[in-house]
Amino acid sequence: MDQLIFQRENRERIQALESSFGLSRRLLSTPGRVLMGEGQLLKQGRRKAEPKVFFLFNDVLVYGSIILSGRWHKNQKIFPLEDIQLQDLQDSERLTNQWLIRTPRKSFFVSAPSYDEKQAWMHHIEDCRSRLLRGGSCQPSSTFAVSWIPDAAAYKCMRCFSRFTAANRRHHCRKCGFLVCNSCSKTREVIDHIHPTKKLRVCRRCHTSKTEEVPSRQRGDSTGKNSSEEDDEAASSDEGEDGEITQNQTPSQWFNTQTDTWGQVGTYVDPAALHQWPQ
Repeated sequence: MDQLIFQRENRERIQALESSFGLSRRLLSTPGRVLMGEGQLLKQGRRKAEPKVFFLFNDVLVYGSIILSGRWHKNQKIFPLEDIQLQDLQDSERLTNQWLIRTPRKSFFVSAPSYDEKQAWMHHIEDCRSRLLRGGSCQPSSTFAVSWIPDAAAYKCMRCFSRFTAANRRHHCRKCGFLVCNSCSKTREVIDHIHPTKKLRVCRRCHTSKTEEVPSRQRGDSTGKNSSEEDDEAASSDEGEDGEITQNQTPSQWFNTQTDTWGQVGTYVDPAALHQWPQ
């Protein structure tokens, strides 16, 4: 494909994606940025798993909530690829074909409609990330946020074992991700990799231990949430009402750098074959 045609079509795709997020969007058009793939995945939220639209670029991963499929989205989240770490997971009773996406500010679980889709997403993300790091302009992150345990996983505080009620509400410790009551999470601390200045909620055990980092739990039903949000209601603001979980059946689309074209819906191009990077 002629380079000028490729650049124009890539720019148009990115501009259309920007527009789909409305006025609250962050600009995605950056010199050298290429849209490599897109599709819908289930993201495990604090209360339930919800379909989200994901967009993979050669330097960032973007996702958002779906208002009108293919046209309008909201709650845009952007993660630099150098800050991402992937962890494969086995199927759980609730979600299949899942894996963990870890970043310094937020870690969360996602699920694909099929095993092939899962492998395609994981391989493409890893391939784009490795190419980015080989460029030498950025360094990988070594510190990651913990994933949050879902609300439904505990009916008692995981520190004092008091029962949660309408008055004794659930909260999340930003260091360990446990569900705790307000009495067990009165302390606030700065957690540098989540927010450099804001004091965040931590449970009394994490505060007492002064642990620098609590390992993320390797649980299929755990959840990731933006730990920089202080209030639990704000933390769940991008989650919808409880309802039946449905997997998206439309396969993702991937850009084939061998032919400089977007493959048919569902086409999976092995990252090992992506030897030609758009210039």
